[in-house]
Amino acid sequence: MRIIGGLAAETLLKVPEGLAVRPTPDKVKLAIFNSLGTFVEGARVLDLFAGSGALGLECLSRGARELVSIEKSERHGRFYRTNLQATRLPAATVELRIQDVFTAMGQLATARRQFDLIVADPPYGEKNVGRRSTSMAQQLLDDPALPGLLNPEGLFVLGHTRRDTLEMTPAWKEKRLLKHGDTWMRLLVRTT
Repeated sequence: MRIIGGLAAETLLKVPEGLAVRPTPDKVKLAIFNSLGTFVEGARVLDLFAGSGALGLECLSRGARELVSIEKSERHGRFYRTNLQATRLPAATVELRIQDVFTAMGQLATARRQFDLIVADPPYGEKNVGRRSTSMAQQLLDDPALPGLLNPEGLFVLGHTRRDTLEMTPAWKEKRLLKHGDTWMRLLVRTT
């Protein structure tokens, strides 16, 4: 794992051993950031399910002005902090919150925070043929607080596995779908 572009390009990222975290692969990150182009520059970014920081720190490296990262695991948070230090990017622009994503989203909504870009590559859900998905990705789409956290002209990048069929809710419209093996990344905009 590494930062693939921007000021901290080629910085290696440390990730915990085992299956507890699944960093977004470099090939997928490259497709995402090629699609985003210069959109990240100067953006306020919310990174949900931050893990060791692969997506959020990539945004910071590419010129995001503010990064709020949410990660439930203190262990993963320690890796995140180590990776942030290794990038030598300005730590003062980063807020790492060690808490449940859905609790954090509610708190951010209450504080009326808004972001230009929201990125989320949550743990994968199960195959859900013949039933509605219960995955974290579907829960994000269903969450009433999330659309209000995104500026009206902002983008929401949501990752999920190909076998997890998501149901788009009225709050979201798909702008683009990126498919890379088992990983699908949806670029979404608010409908209201």
